[in-house]
Amino acid sequence: MQEAYSKEEFESKLRDMGRMYHIHHPFHIRMYEGTCTKEEIQGWVANRFYYQCMIPIKDAAIMSNCPSLVDRRKWIDRITDHDSVGGGIEAWLELGEAVGLNKEDLVSHKFLLPSVKFAVDAYVNFARQRPWKEAAMSSLTEMFAPQIHQQRLSTWPDNYPWIEQKGLRYFQKRLSEARRDVQHGLAITLEEFNTRELQEKAFSILQFKLDILWTICDALYLAYELKRPPYFNCEK
Repeated sequence: MQEAYSKEEFESKLRDMGRMYHIHHPFHIRMYEGTCTKEEIQGWVANRFYYQCMIPIKDAAIMSNCPSLVDRRKWIDRITDHDSVGGGIEAWLELGEAVGLNKEDLVSHKFLLPSVKFAVDAYVNFARQRPWKEAAMSSLTEMFAPQIHQQRLSTWPDNYPWIEQKGLRYFQKRLSEARRDVQHGLAITLEEFNTRELQEKAFSILQFKLDILWTICDALYLAYELKRPPYFNCEK
């Protein structure tokens, strides 16, 4: 049996998986380079809204499987961050309006791509069905999130001046929230995944979440950049 990594080694290896974060997907690269079209930005915002809506449902599923009062009290902040008045979902609706989308179209998920829905639903089902510590550590892609939020705040005003600045509130609020959430999720992971076998499982779980995010970008790339949305070659 292989010896477990030290907590420092384990954390370093987890963070190194950021090289596969969707910030490196060609769709995201074009987004921060300023070469995305208005339609592509709108498509990303509309599809990502489904992910935003399902985040508090995912977190509620994790809480429902968690027997620890202390951890539930910490985890509930994630639900409040998104579901409260002025929270993440409302902030994303502001972003939608800022890029020229109709609020009713966003709420109805009118532009939701099937691949995006399947990917997000797979993540929620994972959170419902797996032990809460495994589901909790799948959220550790938050280690890489502040960089992508800051990237949007730094590049969008110059690259996409047609986007109303008030729509960027979501990215601003997530800078601090994501860093706070990482502290809790990482502490659980480093403490509980304490054998080499469990650590290898942790790597596979984090890879699963990275796969979810990358798959969402693949769907957007196919539909909006290559102009091949679902059934594009079929008669309707």
